[in-house]
Amino acid sequence: MLDALLNYSRAMRFAVSPGANPASRASVRGSGSVSTIAMPAPVRRLRRIVLVASLVVFTPTLISYVHTMSEPSNSSLSIRSVEWLRDHGAAGVVASVESIYYSLNPPAKGGPTLRALPKQGFGAAAAVARRASLTEHPANVVSLLHPALPGEGVWRATRPALASHPPILLTTVRDQPEYPRVVAGLAWIDTNRTQLGLHPGRLEPSVELPRGSMDVPQAGRSKLLATFNSGFKLSDSHGGFAVGGHTYAPFTNGQGTIVGYADGRVDVVDWQHGASAPAGVSFARQNLPLIVNEGRPSPDIENSSAWGATVGNAVLVWRSAIGVDRYGNLIYAAGNDQTVGSLARVLIRAGAVRAMELDINSYWVSFISYGAPGAEAPTKLLEAMERPATRYLEPDDRDFFAVYAR
Repeated sequence: MLDALLNYSRAMRFAVSPGANPASRASVRGSGSVSTIAMPAPVRRLRRIVLVASLVVFTPTLISYVHTMSEPSNSSLSIRSVEWLRDHGAAGVVASVESIYYSLNPPAKGGPTLRALPKQGFGAAAAVARRASLTEHPANVVSLLHPALPGEGVWRATRPALASHPPILLTTVRDQPEYPRVVAGLAWIDTNRTQLGLHPGRLEPSVELPRGSMDVPQAGRSKLLATFNSGFKLSDSHGGFAVGGHTYAPFTNGQGTIVGYADGRVDVVDWQHGASAPAGVSFARQNLPLIVNEGRPSPDIENSSAWGATVGNAVLVWRSAIGVDRYGNLIYAAGNDQTVGSLARVLIRAGAVRAMELDINSYWVSFISYGAPGAEAPTKLLEAMERPATRYLEPDDRDFFAVYAR
């Protein structure tokens, strides 16, 4: 409608029909050229109304966008623009575009497999598989593809100095036989020898709370072992958030939740405590229903409406998740071209009895280990992870987890 009105006004301005009123005709000059025609008063008024209405409608939107883009951020302009669209009524459009893009760009099925896996860490923990008790270290992850590649599923320490008794172990596996070039990264975290912290970011959680430095605090960097991404934006997950023993966003029963207790224990649970975190909970972060419970994938794992507010569960995309094994240790998993089901299955294969999805999409998935005290020698779990290894050493837009030595 607006285009039609503007085109009409232009036509009235630059053309005159033979039968037009002389007052509206162009004056003819000696050279034969035609001068500009004065628009009829009703058309001028209509044009002004259209322009004023456009300014009224679009100026607040433009001001909001410019203000958001001018705020401090370590995210790219394109990512912030997409996030701004999501927050201003275009979430459905963005989700549709993303789903179409990922559906049109899946990995090729079949074909030659990889000849080698990305190597992570130092040393190996192969000997632990022969132990009667696996409470100290996990068994190696059995390969889904045969024959296994050298080092596939073999846990390795994050630092040479910690190789004899590592608090964190890393490995990589091919987790989807139909896609033999797809790799998932795994990290096992000994909760008896580490302490997990939840740190707010600049923009997430989107509630009023003390945000601290929004990066790994300087006071904790001497003991820093690893950092990893948290979950969806609260507006997408509709979940709760608690830190420092205080609930800042209400919890929802039935949501997967990573919980840290005042005594240092950590767990991944199906939340059943109501809107507020009970006494004894130091932090808690919710993100959609569990994808693994009682050592089995969720029975709704094929329900695309249950996981992924922006991308359905069956779309192959960067995904991450966190689980807990039967001894109370954490297992993180991430990789490109993953579905919720593939992520759940690789976590179960690594020993998880309960697990929840964390964030998805390449820009938000990060797991970083530190090869020396003082947050030195940061290394990504998978080199293809988009964000730099120094991501959480500067203020970040999203909340995140940090793993410290006890």
